[in-house]
Amino acid sequence: MKKYIIGITGASGSIYAVRLIEELIKRNCEVYLVATDNGKKVFEYELKYQFNDWVDNLNSKNNRIKICNIDDMFFSIASGSFKTDGMIILPCSMATIAKLAAGIADNLLIRAGDVMLKEKRKLILVPRETPLSSIHLKNMLTLSELNVTIIPPMPAFYNHPSSIEDIVNGTVGRILESLEIENNLYYKWKGNK
Repeated sequence: MKKYIIGITGASGSIYAVRLIEELIKRNCEVYLVATDNGKKVFEYELKYQFNDWVDNLNSKNNRIKICNIDDMFFSIASGSFKTDGMIILPCSMATIAKLAAGIADNLLIRAGDVMLKEKRKLILVPRETPLSSIHLKNMLTLSELNVTIIPPMPAFYNHPSSIEDIVNGTVGRILESLEIENNLYYKWKGNK
C-alpha cells in the first residue's frame, strides 16, 4: 500500500486537498495528514464544515487517514527511516515555502518536508498566493533547485471547464501524474489531429 503525507496550510484552496485525499483513498493509499491551525481554520471557513468531522467521515468508510499532530515531533513522519511515496503540501502558504527554503523545521509539517528534502524523496508544493514577490519567487527557485515539484493551481481553459470541480480536478490530476498515478481527472491536450 502506498503512503503519502498531505500537509494543509493556511493558504486559500482547501478544496484541492479534499479532492486529492479523496483520489488517494480511492486508490487504497494511506494518508498521513498534518494541518496547521490556520490550515484548519481556512478549511472550515472555505468548505463550511468542521475539519475533524470531515476526517472522521472519510475514516468511517475506510480508515486510511492518520491524523498527525502538528506539534508532535516524535510522530513517524518526522524521521527519514519512515518511508513514504511522497509528500504534497496543498494549499501551501508562502510562510511554509520560506521555512522549507531556509531549513527551519519548527513543526511537524515543516520537519516532514525537510525529511523529504534530505532523503531526496518526492515533495510537491501547491502554492496559493498572488501576486508573488521576489522573495516568494526566490524561495520557490531555491526549492525547485532541490528537485521540489511546484504545481501552482493555474487552470487550463483549452479543456473548456464548466465548473469549479473541473478546474480543481485539473490541478489534482496534474499532482497525481507527478506522483506517477494514472488518472482521467482532466482533458489532456492532443493538438489539432
